[in-house]
Amino acid sequence: MSFCFNFDLPAQTPTSDVVDENERQTGKKTNDSPRTEKSPKPVAPVKEAEEHFPPSDPEFLLMDAIFETVTVETLPPLHFLNETVFERTASEREDREKILSRRAEQRSDLISGVYEGGLRVWECTYDLLELIRRDGETFGGKAVLDLGCGAGLLGILALKRGARQVHFQDYNSTVIEQLTVPNVMLNCQEDEEEDSEDDKKGEGESRQHSCETSGKEEDGDPPSKKRAADLSQHPLLRRCRFFSGDWSTFLPLVLTTEPEPKFDVIFTSETIYNTEHYHALHQSLHRLLAPDGLVYLATKAHYFGVGGGLHLFEAFVKQRGVFSLDRVWDGEEGLQRHVVVLRFKKDGQGLAGSVKMD
Repeated sequence: MSFCFNFDLPAQTPTSDVVDENERQTGKKTNDSPRTEKSPKPVAPVKEAEEHFPPSDPEFLLMDAIFETVTVETLPPLHFLNETVFERTASEREDREKILSRRAEQRSDLISGVYEGGLRVWECTYDLLELIRRDGETFGGKAVLDLGCGAGLLGILALKRGARQVHFQDYNSTVIEQLTVPNVMLNCQEDEEEDSEDDKKGEGESRQHSCETSGKEEDGDPPSKKRAADLSQHPLLRRCRFFSGDWSTFLPLVLTTEPEPKFDVIFTSETIYNTEHYHALHQSLHRLLAPDGLVYLATKAHYFGVGGGLHLFEAFVKQRGVFSLDRVWDGEEGLQRHVVVLRFKKDGQGLAGSVKMD
């Protein structure tokens, strides 16, 4: 299947800072290559970051919500709001950014600097879910960041499998308020006994890329609808924080927390399509990853019409010299997709920790 973001942006090549992160720490310049360029300018006006808090009365977010369920073998089922609901109810929803109407008018999944694709669940998210299933990660007691979260399925999975803390971040406030937060609430709404039964039923089932619509009857009845309960004090929800905004403003905002957060696992899926964002992404990963933490990045080999992709990001990471990068999964069907793991280099030798490889 071919893939193309529908907006006009000329292909770019990665740029460098005068001083990279290593130089800031050591005060020494590297000899890799001369660095004469200034920090890359943002491709669009910077969107200021803000923190979002779940409403004390969430009923209006989930009342009669049509949802879908992702089932990946032994993983717990993950529920999320159906994308078509946003198209049909755009005029009824709070949308300070006007992305719902603009997205419909322009028939685009990406409007540079306005809407960054967060309302869709992209293909590479399913690749990461499958990798987590294969490697048996449970996230027990770990701090997790879902960077560029969109629907938040990766962070929700970590939450349901024992993470002590999950931060969700997306570029658009509308995505966080109208999709991510409701999705977390939707999954919190499942009681523990039901989750346990669903886990057992999921054993041995094949992976379902198509995301079966939960609750749909064989006789053609419409999808099930969820009615919200009072979730404001739910213990899982209290482990979450939600942020929107550009990465360059998200980072200083989240670093105001005392002590500074460090994440054992950072997920980021389909976020390296634009090379102009590499600097802010790399800086966020550098500051927020725990010393022995892992970044799981899922991506396509190349994003047509935008210019970014894995090869350019690999070159950017190598030039910085902060992280090692390992490919842990490669998909050969259609447009090539990959999952890679980043971790801090230690004394210039080897890797920190281990990752199961095919």
